[in-house]
Amino acid sequence: MAAIWRAFARALAALNLWMGYAAGVLVAVSALLLTWEVLMRYFLGSPSDWALELCILMLIASTFLAAAYTLAAKGHVNIDIVDAAFSAGANRWRLLLADAGAAGLCGFVAANAWRLTAVAWSEGWVSNSTWGPKLWIPFGFIALGMSLLTLQYLVQIVDARLAPILAGGRNGRA
Repeated sequence: MAAIWRAFARALAALNLWMGYAAGVLVAVSALLLTWEVLMRYFLGSPSDWALELCILMLIASTFLAAAYTLAAKGHVNIDIVDAAFSAGANRWRLLLADAGAAGLCGFVAANAWRLTAVAWSEGWVSNSTWGPKLWIPFGFIALGMSLLTLQYLVQIVDARLAPILAGGRNGRA
């Protein structure tokens, strides 16, 4: 069972790394596209009606695709003063409860985002703009990103939170 878990955790880490790279590419492409839009609008007098909305959609996708990688890389905001206020044992339990709550919330959002994606797909929802992209696309990125974040929280709970508690606090940082 441990070998299966390790394989799953490694596969998730690799997938999240690639999602992080994809998010970086989306941000870079969005920056280039916005620069192109500004040049076209102000210097050539030829604005587009789709560039800004596409950039917004790409930034939404990049935010959600990078969330699990950011968690794995310990890139989220951490309040260190709270760590100092509690003992190592109390911090282990506090972090376990915080991760469990965050995993539950992310799982709830992911499930509802998948449901919303399915509804947007089946009912043909589109944006109200003149371009009118299909709304299942950004909803799908939100659902995928939140699903990966939920799975990353589960890996973190098992590997970084439960393992030290079950080992009696002998390994790992609080």
